[in-house]
Amino acid sequence: MGTGGEPAERGSIDELLDNLMEIDPDALREAEFEQTQSILDTLAGKTISRAVLEDRRIVIETTDGYRYFFFGFMGKGG
Repeated sequence: MGTGGEPAERGSIDELLDNLMEIDPDALREAEFEQTQSILDTLAGKTISRAVLEDRRIVIETTDGYRYFFFGFMGKGG
């Protein structure tokens, strides 16, 4: 929490939209794939006790009590 002074410079909505338009969807998918593969690699040798498909993520639980969350591009369309 700040006190006094001007708010931090955040940029305009137009600048933010321009930045979003420059995002490469293929690069974003590749990064998501690599992150998911990295998490799956840590599951080697573990036993999955539960898997739940939620609205915007998949939750994997292992018998040792750990939970793994996969978000990706699971949002509903339309």
